[in-house]
Amino acid sequence: MNTRKKLHIKKGDMVRVNAGNDRGMEGKVLKVFPKKERVIVEGVNMRISHQKPSQTHPQGARLEKEAPIHVSNVQPLDANGNPTRIGRKRIEDPGTGKGHWVRYAKTTGEELD
Repeated sequence: MNTRKKLHIKKGDMVRVNAGNDRGMEGKVLKVFPKKERVIVEGVNMRISHQKPSQTHPQGARLEKEAPIHVSNVQPLDANGNPTRIGRKRIEDPGTGKGHWVRYAKTTGEELD
């Protein structure tokens, strides 16, 4: 049984946050966690992480880093920079007869992959 979740977001996609404290912010997806259905978006949901003193930080440090947000709270952007829903369609290669699935933007109809 295949229990892997299909997400509409991939690493490297430009997305806009549509819910939460960072609503309206845009950024690139840095990491995707399919099992937890969460993504890390660049510059969104920043949290402060305290570090003990070390050689690199002799006094200790407070570092800001991104925390994951739920995948339902982001929407990918199309070529015009507008949020879009994602569809999937199968593209057949006429030479070999084999096909593969691609994601496309519902607003413009263009392929994202």
